[in-house]
Amino acid sequence: MTVIGEALIDLVQLDAPGDYRARPGGSPFNVAIGLARLGHRTALMARLADNTFGRLLRTHAAAEGVDLTYAPRAGEPTTLAVVSMDPQGRASYDFYLDHTADWQWTEAETALAPRDTAVLHFGSVASWTPPAEEHVHAVARRLRATGTTLISYDPNVRPALLGDPERGRQAVERGVAAAHLVKASREDVEWLYPDTPIEEIAARWLELGALLVVVTDGPDGAHVFRAGAESLSRPGRRVAVVDTVGAGDAFTAGLLGSLIRHRLHTPTALATADPGVLRIAVDDAVLLSALTCERQGADPPTARPRPALLAQAPLEATDLTFADGDRRVTAGL
Repeated sequence: MTVIGEALIDLVQLDAPGDYRARPGGSPFNVAIGLARLGHRTALMARLADNTFGRLLRTHAAAEGVDLTYAPRAGEPTTLAVVSMDPQGRASYDFYLDHTADWQWTEAETALAPRDTAVLHFGSVASWTPPAEEHVHAVARRLRATGTTLISYDPNVRPALLGDPERGRQAVERGVAAAHLVKASREDVEWLYPDTPIEEIAARWLELGALLVVVTDGPDGAHVFRAGAESLSRPGRRVAVVDTVGAGDAFTAGLLGSLIRHRLHTPTALATADPGVLRIAVDDAVLLSALTCERQGADPPTARPRPALLAQAPLEATDLTFADGDRRVTAGL
């Protein structure tokens, strides 16, 4: 699998005013880490600065087993996101991104994207921030044209950067049209399309070319839409939320990982997938997301070996652990 997009530093607010901790982040970076922890060979295409923060990102990704062959060393500085939490653990972001490394892709750099990758995941800020957007979309269009690579897209809407919903809709619909699989949160779609039912939004995205649309709904799980088939909803899981940083990215990694385990990682296979298998895939993604909410920052779980089970068996909480050995889960799991 290949993930293309930004890799930035989250400065996460701690308890004392003015105290922050620097953590590797950025939605595409988090997805790549999540996939690697699930045991999938994953390449990250991100422009990593040749500075302290850039080296932190590179070292962290390499330690997780992420392939950085296609991640050029950039002369520009690292993008920063200052993360603040509300009392419910929901994150908000202030970005420092003018002239930073993530947006300065060149045609020569993106031309190196592996043409034999089974899945390409793109999205987030790099998919709608110039000049990066043109290069990122070019990779997605080129690989979609092969007919064999599954293209996954998560707009990961940031209203403060997009400015207004009209501009956001134009940017996001461009990404939807390039993708087979689109995952977005209810907050994303409600900001983009005010007072519009999610069923209508999903239908619009399917008309644009998506084969499958998944809308996450926080503690209420997720909703799945496919052209010519009934929609389905899957429940959330009750957890003790520490914060929601990286929860959506863990969902994406869990969903893609499960689709691969079920051999649904081609456009044809996804279009004809059995609804029961899609339920399992979404349930796996919900579990990954829920467990990530019990951790501070974007820290998804790692898959434990399951030699006695078929690869297609649904994930259970006992199949997952964390690097520090912590496996705290609540009764709701």
